[in-house]
This record gives sequence, structure tokens and C-alpha cells, in this order.
Amino acid sequence: MNIALIAHDRKKDDMVDFAVAYEHVLQKHQLYATGTTGKRIMESTKLKVHRFLSGPLGGDQQIGAMVAQNEMDLILFFRDPLMAQPHEPDIIALLRLSDVHNIPLATNFGTAEILVKALERGDFAWRAVVHPMTPEDRA
Repeated sequence: MNIALIAHDRKKDDMVDFAVAYEHVLQKHQLYATGTTGKRIMESTKLKVHRFLSGPLGGDQQIGAMVAQNEMDLILFFRDPLMAQPHEPDIIALLRLSDVHNIPLATNFGTAEILVKALERGDFAWRAVVHPMTPEDRA
């Protein structure tokens, strides 16, 4: 499965802690992240993460494009609800796209934990029907 990892500045430590705690689950999937978040995860784990631009520079939109093309299966986006974000329209657009395309999205550690435990149990098998893997995906 393709999983996006995004975290606002004051939530990056939480995302790194999450990636460390669930490295055994995440390592079985293709990971994508916005710039600094991906860098910090790779520095703290053995996970391989495809890094996009930082969120304010278009990384949220790059992930949104994958959602719109049915190439993203799960989004873990640790948002900071107490801090105004200069790229708020991009964030809202990503949330909207995930709703339009029925992509599971967690915006906090608690919900992310529930989704990753479900992923570990195989509860996301329905995505294989919606987004079948090609031979290139399996390589």
C-alpha cells in the first residue's frame, strides 16, 4: 500500500515517534512524505521514504495529486490545530480529496494508531480491489 506521512512543525516529533513505534508495519509498504517529515523519519528509522517538497512549497499538493489519481491508499497527517498554517488552502484541498476518493486519513496520533493496527490485521484489503497492483508495483 502507498502511505503518506505528513506532519506540521510542532507535530514532527510525534510523527517520528509514531514511525519508530510502527516501523515493523510501515516497512512493508511504500512510504511517501513531505520534505522535512520524510527526512526526520529516515534519520530515526530504517524506513525508506519517497520525499516530496515541503508542505508549504507544494508537498501537500503532490500527495493530493496521487490521491486524485488513485495512487495513495492511506494518509497519516499529524496536523497542528493550534497554529495557523500559511498553506491552509492546500491542507483543506488534501482533506477534501481524501474524502472525495474515500482515502482513509488520520489527523492525530490516536486515529493513526487505529488505522495502522487495522493495516497490520489486513483490514485494508479492499484497497487492492480499488487500486490493484501492477507487476511494476510488486517489484
